[in-house]
Amino acid sequence: MTSQPHRKGLKRAAFAAGAALTVVAVAGAAPGAGAAPQSKPGVPELKLIAASKSVTLDRWEWDGQAGVNLDLGTYVSVDNAPLEFKVTRKSYKDPVVAEQILRDGTKTKTKKLPAGLVNDFSGLPGFLEVSVTDASGAEVATSKGTFCPNNASGRIRPDAPATSHYPQSCPTNPFTLGSVWGVEKGWAANTSTIDYDKPVDLPVGEYTATVSVAKKYRDLFGIPDDRPTIKVTVRQESDGGEGVGLRSAAAHGGHGAHSAHAGGQAAGDTGHHYGTRGADAPTPPALSHALEDRGLAHHLGDGKGHTDGSRIAPALKANAKEPTGRASVPANAPKPDLRSLPAWGFEITDGEDGDVPGRDYLAFSANVWNAGPAPLVVDGFRSPGQDLMDAYQYFYDANGKQIGYTPTGTMEWDPRVGHEHWHFTDFASYRLLSEDKTKEVRSGKEAFCLANTDAVDYTVKNANWHPYNTDLSTACGEQNSISVREVLDVGSGDTYTQYRPGQSFDITDLPNGTYYVEVLANPAKRLKETNLNNNTSLRKVVLGGTPGARTVSVPPYDLIDAP
Repeated sequence: MTSQPHRKGLKRAAFAAGAALTVVAVAGAAPGAGAAPQSKPGVPELKLIAASKSVTLDRWEWDGQAGVNLDLGTYVSVDNAPLEFKVTRKSYKDPVVAEQILRDGTKTKTKKLPAGLVNDFSGLPGFLEVSVTDASGAEVATSKGTFCPNNASGRIRPDAPATSHYPQSCPTNPFTLGSVWGVEKGWAANTSTIDYDKPVDLPVGEYTATVSVAKKYRDLFGIPDDRPTIKVTVRQESDGGEGVGLRSAAAHGGHGAHSAHAGGQAAGDTGHHYGTRGADAPTPPALSHALEDRGLAHHLGDGKGHTDGSRIAPALKANAKEPTGRASVPANAPKPDLRSLPAWGFEITDGEDGDVPGRDYLAFSANVWNAGPAPLVVDGFRSPGQDLMDAYQYFYDANGKQIGYTPTGTMEWDPRVGHEHWHFTDFASYRLLSEDKTKEVRSGKEAFCLANTDAVDYTVKNANWHPYNTDLSTACGEQNSISVREVLDVGSGDTYTQYRPGQSFDITDLPNGTYYVEVLANPAKRLKETNLNNNTSLRKVVLGGTPGARTVSVPPYDLIDAP
């Protein structure tokens, strides 16, 4: 695929969304509904339900585009047993394999979903079908979309588990390796997120929406053919769409242009977008109360492996003072395993997003993630009046007790628009290599604020399904901070998108031809890891065009076609 030359600034995502999701009482589910009916042990009972018989939706208009997001308030309720899936791929040369996990007390069975049904990690494709008719009964819009079981869940009866131990989103990073999807017994998962990447253009007026589950899924999971109808009132948004924030269907969001998890992308957008030059805003979690009682959702997944984050939660409170005593790294201390993903999201830009205007740049997105088995925990401490913080890496035993630390460089304040936070230096570096990979054509040594923006593989040992610092607002400190704690949890990665200043190479005077973008984690090897031999990734790119109108073509990476 070939990019369009010179994206000037950022396109706003071709949709607008409302305020953060809230859990609503489901119509027909009385507060005292009691326990689930008797059914086959270990097999979840699924139903499509509607929270309300009517909804009011806003029609937005922005930059010559218009649309309505069909947030109809429909849910998939789960009872009798949890609905759970494990989704993996052995490598980027292998297809995605999805298994349903059936839990019956202490017994666990797996059931493979049909081959080809699931081809990525964003959910069950083509699950929900929506038909919209006008006052005359004529069908004016249809929609099909992916169902992410992790999305915006809430309880449907009072004896259901108080919290959900499952992740809060379904990954959309093209290089995701493993994911877990799930809905607790007695909970419901919101299905409406699918409409955010497929807005429909409905004029102001009255409509009726009929919602159903696709037959292949009804047959596969034994879902009744219920088809809720919802009266829809479309009204004109008063501010023309301006000032309406992107709503996230996930707690994870990348550094930079970020809407991939929010469920919508503008044409050519690779996702991860909040505002000008990718300046981040707090990410509204899909399940706002999931972290309030971390570790209390007693479930098979909370024990060995600690997928709820309880093992390290006490340890992740920032230290108030710089460490004293002799630095040491015990030989048996669990350590992180940093790995880099192949670069993606390539664009040709003209420098107006933080570089030098009028020049040609190859911008890209990059991610370094932690395969575990321990989190990467780095504290920065600032002496009064100093511009740099001293950085230290900490180590913890299986019970979360600190057992060692070591100096690991510095943190620096980055004043650039789109950053404006504390960066840990020497976390990763980028190089543009010649076609034979022997010559360094361009390099970019980058400092980073660590945040768990992407769930890369939640099937690895000790993966934390509920990381806290998922965006810059929770991770990177203020200019006047005296200390900062930055954490990269097991299973999560940190994405810097192509809209961040510094996420590009100046290619103005480079000849057309084939190059490789190298992403290298821990380039100075200051961080202590379990493995230093898997820190590098390469992505092939082909530059073309003419000065001022350069192009980039990006061949697929094995089975991953994500330019």
